[in-house]
Amino acid sequence: MFPLGTVLFPYMPLPLRVFEERYLVMLSRILQQEPSEFGVALIERGQESGGGGTTFGVGTVAQITELEAASDFIAMMTQGDRRFEIVEWLDDEPHPRADVRYLDELEWTDDLQPLFDRAEQVVRRALARASEFGASPWAATVELSAEPLAAAWQLAAIAPVEQLDQVTLLRSASTKQLLDLTIELTLAAEQLWAFGGDLDEE
Repeated sequence: MFPLGTVLFPYMPLPLRVFEERYLVMLSRILQQEPSEFGVALIERGQESGGGGTTFGVGTVAQITELEAASDFIAMMTQGDRRFEIVEWLDDEPHPRADVRYLDELEWTDDLQPLFDRAEQVVRRALARASEFGASPWAATVELSAEPLAAAWQLAAIAPVEQLDQVTLLRSASTKQLLDLTIELTLAAEQLWAFGGDLDEE
């Protein structure tokens, strides 16, 4: 497990720099397996380095796609894969470990296309507006996957909402719920800006 201050979504990239000894040990272990992967969960309390924090109970498997060693750290690119719930945290030895239960994969049906189109419209409009506030790293013109389920997850991931809302999106039990929540939470974030609020102070 790799607790982070970031929510990782399926089908989304996540670059990381590994320098702590415990995660270097973890990396040496998981690189012996194929695919080389580990769990990412958002930190609820605490910090990324040093340990001792707590995380939210849902996360995403990160699969390593690229690896490069530097003098004092290892840089890697990962890709979000399947989701999981944390069943129980185990003793660190010496890195964080947990028993997890994988969540069911979402499914795509063609009747969801109008809902997806609506979600894409809402998210891209919000991203264009968020750029005025510096509230999102994603451009309104960002390209999505040609595969519809992947694109649905990517829309949720780039929606300019706060991290608690991202955790809610990650817990979605169906693709319809994912798209509905993406629309609902994005519109709520837009409403906040309309009243002069700050996304990070929600």
